[in-house]
Amino acid sequence: MTREEAKRRAEELVSKMTIEEKASQLRFDSPAIERLGVPEYNWWNEALHGVARAGVATMFPQAIGLAATFDAPMLKEIGDVISTEGRAKYNMQSTRGDRDIYKGLTFWSPNVNIFRDPRWGRGHETYGEDPYLTSRMGVSFVRGIQGDGEYLKAAACAKHFAVHSGPEPERHTFNAIASRKDMEETYLPAFEACVKEADVEAVMGAYNRTNDEPCCAHEVLMNEYLRGKWGFRGHYVSDCWAIKDFHENHKITSEPKYSVKLALEKGCDVNCGCTYERILEAYEAGILEEKYIDRSCVRLFTTRFLLGLFDKSELDEIPYDVVECKEHINLSHKAAKESIVMLKNDGILPLKKSDIKTIGVIGPNANNRTSLIGNYHGTSSRYITVLEAIQDYMGEDARVLYSEGSHMWMDTVEYLSKHDKPDLLAECSAVCERSDVVLLVVGLDEVLEGEEGDAGPGDKVTLELPKPQKMLMEHILAQDKPVIVLNMAGSSIDLRAAQDKAAAVLQCWYPGARGGKDIAEIIFGEVSPSGKLPVTFYNSIDELPDIHDYSMKNRTYRYFEGTPLYPFGYGLTYGNCVATDISVNVLDNNGFDGAEVTVKVKNIGDTATEDALQVYIRDEDSTFAVRNHSLCAFGRVSLNAGEEKTVTLKIEKREFTSVDEEGNRDVFAKNFTVFAGFSQPDARSEELTGNKCVKTSVTI
Repeated sequence: MTREEAKRRAEELVSKMTIEEKASQLRFDSPAIERLGVPEYNWWNEALHGVARAGVATMFPQAIGLAATFDAPMLKEIGDVISTEGRAKYNMQSTRGDRDIYKGLTFWSPNVNIFRDPRWGRGHETYGEDPYLTSRMGVSFVRGIQGDGEYLKAAACAKHFAVHSGPEPERHTFNAIASRKDMEETYLPAFEACVKEADVEAVMGAYNRTNDEPCCAHEVLMNEYLRGKWGFRGHYVSDCWAIKDFHENHKITSEPKYSVKLALEKGCDVNCGCTYERILEAYEAGILEEKYIDRSCVRLFTTRFLLGLFDKSELDEIPYDVVECKEHINLSHKAAKESIVMLKNDGILPLKKSDIKTIGVIGPNANNRTSLIGNYHGTSSRYITVLEAIQDYMGEDARVLYSEGSHMWMDTVEYLSKHDKPDLLAECSAVCERSDVVLLVVGLDEVLEGEEGDAGPGDKVTLELPKPQKMLMEHILAQDKPVIVLNMAGSSIDLRAAQDKAAAVLQCWYPGARGGKDIAEIIFGEVSPSGKLPVTFYNSIDELPDIHDYSMKNRTYRYFEGTPLYPFGYGLTYGNCVATDISVNVLDNNGFDGAEVTVKVKNIGDTATEDALQVYIRDEDSTFAVRNHSLCAFGRVSLNAGEEKTVTLKIEKREFTSVDEEGNRDVFAKNFTVFAGFSQPDARSEELTGNKCVKTSVTI
């Protein structure tokens, strides 16, 4: 169905409604209108890394882990699986009269905010710190969710629009101040791509204000950019209870009816919250014109028609049997394996099963299901922790010893006050003494980094591990045994001690319900690690600006002035893939049209592997260019030991542009340097990998 046809049908249906009926349809929990054959519909559903909060569904790695795959085509496959399962569940539920929250086909995902500060608790919901990587992953995910059939298989939603990344505890009152340059250069590109390339059906506004206007009633963001420059055609949804913040927290209106007026006039079509229950009050007070209610109602029913919710289609035949089927679970395993980033390896990995008689598994995340799942998750029919996976892998061939080691987060003073002797550390010592090798599994979970209002504090206040885990790591690394540190967390963590003293370090993210199995298979060499960091790992919080400062100065790899612990784009493999040559062909298609970059790559190691080829660009002329360089193309490459390939990637014209201080994007330069390799072209990456990127000069 075309959007024009859907809109025509929506207008016809809405024209038959009373003002009371129209007003009711702008709530997230829209009631039925039985006389018109309109069933109730709840707009609130989640699908960040699998259908969430509505029973069993395939659970993929958390979004930050998906970003670490640098595998945009796979993100489309994952989106397709999610919407397939979403349809199957919708078909099953709706035929049984279950139309409650989390049962609809409007998925409030993906989160394409920029993870600009590692303290932000919700950063692991995003695709990292780079607008290009975020754009490619976001576009692929949206296309997978929405499909390419006659009807939308499900409706995706790009959130949180825009300039939103903490501080979580202040999000209901905070005013993010961002320059036009930073907005166009960093904060908006992923949203623009989701709209213009993927035709995303929905956009969600953020809680905070941006440059003094609330994001759910923002003239510049919603009308100048979204529906103006970008031509957005879908519907706009508020974050949950964000419109209530207008009068209660931001204090830009005096009472609910004026918040209703402001939000609807600016174009917020559906309210997750309670404020739109006051629409009729605003209308009857004479401050809200009916045309704004009509406009939003038409937009929302256009989406429902595009989803085919009033028609019969092949989508109605998707059976419940597809939910968590073998093929979907296999894709989740593939994603988890691709997401794991090897940060250090002194040669100990991969482990050889035949060499191990006893293996020690220690740490609060070793047998912690919560550390598998991230947030905004569904329910899995099976969970496999690291401990369980190692036990399964070793079978009867070796002894697996286990100690929890420490609490996840209890303050050290409080912890020690409750234990006359550090009994868990004594147990850890006993495990270490008897083990040939030790796996130390530390990190965070959704309680320790998450959303304001959840169980935990939201934002982090430090990059260090919680004190009990820090004490545990110091103790284990002091033992006379090889230690492999597995960090399960969704953000930059201070791993300097592990980098200095551990035999190997793996960043495992939140790998999904069965992710322990994939971690074990990486450790034992069933597959080579191939993930890359989608965020910079800094040495400490002291290197960063205040979290309230939304200027991009000294933030992320594009602007950072220091030397990171682990750079964006970094990750080791069991092979040794290098770029050996590069050439760039400038494209002229009735004018400059970007370029093709051709790179010769070779695996000079002795193990077959996949790796993520990365292309970066540096503007050599313009004063408007970013401080360092920017990712402009990437793709995964499979290479056998000793194998050489030639890879060609497209650099779009947009990647040659810069942004001036007024927010104008254009090609301001003639001379560029293009780099290619399996990391970014910085000194720290060269130091860690032992390899350099190839580069060439380009004049356009």
